[in-house]
Formats: sequence, C-alpha cells, structure tokens
Amino acid sequence: MARSLDPLFRDTDAATSGGAWQAKGPDTRLASGVALQTLLLCCSLMDFDTPDPAYTSSERARANFRLAVRIAIGFAVLLWLIQLSNWALDLGPENLGVRPRELAGLPGIFLAPLLHGGFEHLLANTPPLLVLGTTMLYLYPNSVPKVLPAIYLGPGVAVWLFGGQGSVHVGASGLVYGLASYILVAGVIRRDRRAIAASLVVCFMYGALVWGVLPIQYGVSWETHLAAAVIGVLLAIALRHLDIPPRARYTWEDERDDDDAYRDPYE
Repeated sequence: MARSLDPLFRDTDAATSGGAWQAKGPDTRLASGVALQTLLLCCSLMDFDTPDPAYTSSERARANFRLAVRIAIGFAVLLWLIQLSNWALDLGPENLGVRPRELAGLPGIFLAPLLHGGFEHLLANTPPLLVLGTTMLYLYPNSVPKVLPAIYLGPGVAVWLFGGQGSVHVGASGLVYGLASYILVAGVIRRDRRAIAASLVVCFMYGALVWGVLPIQYGVSWETHLAAAVIGVLLAIALRHLDIPPRARYTWEDERDDDDAYRDPYE
C-alpha cells in the first residue's frame, strides 16, 4: 500500500508516533486510477515523432545512458547514507527541515531534500528518483544545469515563504514532482514518447502522484509538491527548444523532397 510522502511535522510527537504515515484510502486510489486512465487516453490520441535510430542507438547514446544511471544511483546511495547516519546517531530531521518564515528554517532549503522522516519515507522516494533522475539526465542533458537547481531549491524557497507556520518540511519527493512534471510536459511538447513513458511509469509507481499537490491528507507537504510541479511545468515550457532529438526520416519523405526540388516553378 502506498504511504504518504514528505511528512509535515507539526510537532515532535507527530514525527515520532507515525502520525505522518497515513495510508491512502480506496477513494484516493480509485481517483488516481481514473486520472491515469485519462492521461493514457490523451497520450494515445497524440501523434508522436520517432527519434532517429542512428541517434538513439549510437554508442555515445548508450554511454550517456549508463552515465545517467550511475549518477542517479549515486544520488540515491547518498540519501541512504545520510539516513543511516541519522539513524545511527539518533538524529531527527525536524531540526534541519524547512521552517516557514523562520530564520532557523533557511538551511532547510538546502538540506530538506536530503532528509527523510524514516526508512519507509526514503524507500518510497527511491524508485521514482532512480527512474526520473536517469530519464532527466539521459534525455535532457542540456536542460539539467537549469532544471535541477531550480527544482532542488525552488520548492524550499516557496515553502519557506508561503508554507504553514509552525510546520517542518523534509524529503526528496519535491524532486520527484519537479522531475515528473518537467519530463512529462517536455515530452508532450517535443512529442517524445520516451519521456512520456518514463513519466507514466512513475505515475504507476506513485499511485496518487497527482493528488499530492492538494491539501487533502494530513502529514503530506503538499506545498512542496505543488511548488515543485509548477516549477517543472514552467521550465519545460521555457526550455522547450533544448534537447530536441533528431527525428527519423523515411524514404518517402526524401522522395517527396526530391519531387519538390525538381518541380517546375512555373506550374
């Protein structure tokens, strides 16, 4: 059963008693299934371009994919090492999270994505981070220097400015929402079926991804999710001219171009 992500620690007791780990009910799962079916239907009606096989199957492309996988795994390992260290030293994440409009909460803008409320929280975030991180690094390498800093820091800034007073926000699912929204929208704009497929995989892994941006469940930092998703969408639109894969050309297209080239201009 899916668990809530990014615990919103309203007090220490909630953080330690498991109050933030509320399971999603049947109604939420049903609504999530309807949303996924709608998304699949919309995607099935789209006309996708086919990337040039010479580009996607080249040795350089395979090397880039292996590098993307290694970087994504390395980041996941870092998160687990941090969590293990916190567990071994008996350190709670609530002191280093984002605290809205408190000076003590400013370091959380940088640290909160690296901290989690427990192993179950981190375990829920790890598979989507691996899939989306690999997809982002592999499909959109020229966008990475702009996108990753924005979705890493941007949600924390937004939560610090507009989040609920007295709450503490931690967790990497802001990265998940930012990457998922960027990859999905960028894939639709570029008509790239690879990016859309990766986003759909994460939607299935994260059964109620779309509902995490609404204030409907206690213990979930919906402000972080919403800010990250909005940032991802805006960046996908702003960077729509980057990382466009060459489209496959067919013989009949070349024949048509030849016909146009030899057409009598006076006809």
